Amino acid sequence: MPAGGVSGVIQRSTLRQQIADALRDEVLAGRLPAGHQFTVKEIADQYGVSATPVREALLDLCAQGLLDVEQHRGFSVHAYTAADFRAMVGARTLIVEGIFRSGAEEALRSTAPEVLVSVRRRGEEAERAARAGELDVLIGYDLRFWREVSGIVRNPYITDFLDRVRVQTWVFAVPLLRRHTDLRGRLWAGHGALADALVRSDLCAAQELIREHNEHSLALVGGAA
Repeated sequence: MPAGGVSGVIQRSTLRQQIADALRDEVLAGRLPAGHQFTVKEIADQYGVSATPVREALLDLCAQGLLDVEQHRGFSVHAYTAADFRAMVGARTLIVEGIFRSGAEEALRSTAPEVLVSVRRRGEEAERAARAGELDVLIGYDLRFWREVSGIVRNPYITDFLDRVRVQTWVFAVPLLRRHTDLRGRLWAGHGALADALVRSDLCAAQELIREHNEHSLALVGGAA
């Protein structure tokens, strides 16, 4: 292997991930709306990089369900339907309920206190953003909060799957939510209460809060649609 080969691989992999993360954030924020089309060259020119890491990043986002390959035309942002959203909420419910049924009580008892402190802090930050109607801030904290919550059971496949579904639900919901000029009081703000329930190992209270969250999601987006 030539000198610097390992470094080159790491840098290329990091660049691919950085591009994928940046584009995912654009889709999440609604700045790349559903149906928006673009080519590898356009993205490569935008970021000032070669086509290879861009193509790899775009294919990663296709695998995550955020982009579609447009034959002979490049890529487009996937358009989710209301039926998709309802199915995604159902899927994330099954994932979270499965977490709480599969030894979560034991996992919570064996979780280091600093991990639960971090979950509580993330919940407070998400709740604060929700109450203030700060959608972009909320999305970031919400995704981190649920990654930390699902991480308690120490199964990376569950964490990755839940994160993917939550991203997809946000992608559908954001354009509808942005129709409101003021989101204060409209966004679910139960993160702190859910974190408290987990710290107490009160799984019944946690499950009730999750049911409330899902009902809120469906009612809010259904009303917006």
